[in-house]
Amino acid sequence: MPNKTDDIELKLMLEALYQKYHYDFRGYSLASVKRRMGQAREHFGCKSYSQLQDRILHDASLLPKLLSYLTVQVSELFRDPHYFKIIREKLVPHLRTYPSLKVWIAGCSTGEELYSFVILFREEGLEDRTLFYATDINPEALNKAEAGVYEVDRIQLFTENHRRSGGKSSLSDYYTAAYGAASFDKSLRKRVVFSDHSLVSDAVFTEAHLISCRNVLIYFDRELQDRALGLFKDSLIRKGFLGLGAKESIRFSNQADYFIDFSREERLYQKRGDA
Repeated sequence: MPNKTDDIELKLMLEALYQKYHYDFRGYSLASVKRRMGQAREHFGCKSYSQLQDRILHDASLLPKLLSYLTVQVSELFRDPHYFKIIREKLVPHLRTYPSLKVWIAGCSTGEELYSFVILFREEGLEDRTLFYATDINPEALNKAEAGVYEVDRIQLFTENHRRSGGKSSLSDYYTAAYGAASFDKSLRKRVVFSDHSLVSDAVFTEAHLISCRNVLIYFDRELQDRALGLFKDSLIRKGFLGLGAKESIRFSNQADYFIDFSREERLYQKRGDA
């Protein structure tokens, strides 16, 4: 019964991670966690999750590497360009009516989504009235996001995405390329607050006009999805906006009645005025 034993050991390890380091993956989809933890087990050369648990609990220096497996860090600037095009064309006019704005990028990973929003807001003349909050549970990912340095061979894709999103300038205006890396301009971070925040265990983060959290909820089970969506609802102003990933939806959650569709195709929702 190796699979059943693996599942028992895996659940015990997730409990141990929570008890020792306060990282809570217990509500994540078991299939997803099992796949990623299996990759971590192979990386660390462990034959079982119990062996991996023993190493992680007794050597905290191994934790950041384990977190890199458990927290997905796959993104692009202006990923899914039509999402940003709809934001630019249909949502920005609503945001222009506010004298000041707060935008929360939840699960920001290594920062690609954040820089997409800052560049878009700069091009639309909204950057100087906006505070951007970029949060994640992975400290290494947050450090990379704050550094804003990406492999130069990714820039061609970023540039094409930016163009397809309706970009009003050249992406090259925002970075300097050298030694195989593209470093995004420090001015893009002048209105950004980077912070550790867990959708699993932390409370309301800010009073936001727009929250974008894409491709995070797909790794949560239903109960945890409802918890995160409730957190977003409570963190949005009345008639604030929520953007989710292409495979995510608020439709069947216990928070659905608090939102209306803003752009169903792009998974953009607006909080009801009476919510």
